[in-house]
Amino acid sequence: MAVGSRQPLQEPPRSRIALLLPLSGPQAPLGAAMEQAAELALFERGNRNVDFLPMDTGGTASGAAAAARRASQEGVRVIVGPLTAAETSAASGPARAARIPILAFTNDSAQAGSGVWTLGVTPAQQVRRAMGAAQSAGARRFALVAPDNAFGRVLAAAMRTEANTWGLTDPVILLHSARANPPTVAQDLASRAPGGLDAIMIGSTGATARAIAAALGPAGFAEPAPRLLGHALWAQDAGMGQEPALVGALFAAPDPDSRARFDARYEGAFGERPPRLAGVAYDAAGVATRVVLTPRGQAGPNTGEVFDGVDGPIRLQPDGIVQRGLALFSVEAMGEPRMIESAPRPGSAGS
Repeated sequence: MAVGSRQPLQEPPRSRIALLLPLSGPQAPLGAAMEQAAELALFERGNRNVDFLPMDTGGTASGAAAAARRASQEGVRVIVGPLTAAETSAASGPARAARIPILAFTNDSAQAGSGVWTLGVTPAQQVRRAMGAAQSAGARRFALVAPDNAFGRVLAAAMRTEANTWGLTDPVILLHSARANPPTVAQDLASRAPGGLDAIMIGSTGATARAIAAALGPAGFAEPAPRLLGHALWAQDAGMGQEPALVGALFAAPDPDSRARFDARYEGAFGERPPRLAGVAYDAAGVATRVVLTPRGQAGPNTGEVFDGVDGPIRLQPDGIVQRGLALFSVEAMGEPRMIESAPRPGSAGS
């Protein structure tokens, strides 16, 4: 080579990330917003050697499976999405066959497994945080009163799991119909727990949750009154504090300050407020950009690393389980819930 000559600079190879989104059909506006959130995550991380490949699922399981097959043909390193549990189930087969990790948006932890992580805030994460706080305060005998639907059954399974993990007695589980009379529900719970309870989680929302809480005292849960627990949907219902029996009740939910900062950045970039699920897309895309920085021999995220997400810090485990740090809130009289503990780092005490 002649003196002074230089070889041309070679750009590093670009990595591809597939975005499986409902870009057509009834959910198309949501899909477009989630695509923008993913783009914001890429922009803020400054990774110029990553390409996002949006792929339309049409909001259907068959569309998600087809998109996952196309992603494998395009040589992507990781799949972000799809949206629902059914779509995730359909996409996971082609993705696993191609050894492509999936960072799905659903909060159905039943879809999690080898190579598939579900990044939505799950009921199990909420139960673990709320039960942990009550146990730290001395609670040992737990119960759940919840609607007999998919959400209630997931809460029940999570409570049983946590009680078993901590060596507690089996929780009392009472799943009731949507039309059940709250005083009757409370009396039924009292008959199943003659020795009393230390903490009761109410899986309902709105007027039903308030009515059940009000009926617990007359049913016999008065002296001493058990600690009442709730779930993240209570964060969106300022009316919970209108019921005196619920004042002081605890529930776990994402830190609203972190969400507000994301909303402001998104609005500044795109001129509109994001839908709530856009935050999950932002988190998944952010984790994905870290995945493509790992050596190609590694088939998924660097499990054990904690990522700071819109809805709190997250930690991915090898088995597909996602640990999430959630803040702890207390229901206040006639006002908004008050955050009493910030979100802990996953894997630390209190998470």
